[in-house]
Amino acid sequence: MGHELNQANVWAANGSNEILQQLFMAFGGPGRNALSFGPTYSMYPNIARLTLTGYHEAPRGSDYELSEQYVVAAINEHRPDIVIICAPNNPTGTAASAELIAAAYEATSGIVIVDEAYAEFSDSPSAISILEGRERLVVSRTMSKAFAFAGARVGYLAADPAVVDALRIVRLPYHLSALTQAAAIAALQHSDLMLANVEQIKVQRDRIIETAREWGLEPFPSDANFVLVGGFEDPEDIFQKLLAAGVLIRNVGIPGTLRMTAGTEAETTKLLAELSLLVG
Repeated sequence: MGHELNQANVWAANGSNEILQQLFMAFGGPGRNALSFGPTYSMYPNIARLTLTGYHEAPRGSDYELSEQYVVAAINEHRPDIVIICAPNNPTGTAASAELIAAAYEATSGIVIVDEAYAEFSDSPSAISILEGRERLVVSRTMSKAFAFAGARVGYLAADPAVVDALRIVRLPYHLSALTQAAAIAALQHSDLMLANVEQIKVQRDRIIETAREWGLEPFPSDANFVLVGGFEDPEDIFQKLLAAGVLIRNVGIPGTLRMTAGTEAETTKLLAELSLLVG
């Protein structure tokens, strides 16, 4: 992760979902509340429910961008104990600047979690760059996306050592198996090879954006490895027809949209070829 982090700043668990659950167990719970900005990752309300934490999702605008003023106003209104910002946001791919994260941090006395599950695909600075001196800021990461390591279930975070100590209180004993740790160490030792496809995937992501725009669809800017594309009259029909043609995308429930993940050049060509038959 860089930024001169040391062992005391890092915590690992079985995927970033467990990281988030442990954070909610430590800093949420009965009588406490969390705030996010939706549409966003669907597990946030589930984790809040499981930890008996109140949850509010402030709506993003039509372009899904967040402004510092809007985030600060939402924090002032809801007074959350936990603020969680997904950057790049899932399912919209929207980035969040370091300045916005810093503004959110200054507006609350609670914990600010930046979920950077797709950070490796983004050209925006990581929130880790502003971590020093902000003891309530937490940056969550995963090996599931850029490392294509989802089945291994390895998530981790960067935070002040006091946050890491708090998570030791709520985690289950021996929560991260020796096999998982060995697999993660092996992957990190070959990180250059594991991450070699990231730049190629970004090229394919931008290819989806450009082609969809040429077809008169409405792709949203994305800092992730996927693109949310709007402009579909019947997204479920398109989803089902692509599935029948051997192409799996996501209908995330946002009206008029479908989420398309970039793959290899051949996979992206297959996606666009099949999609062209449906929208051309």
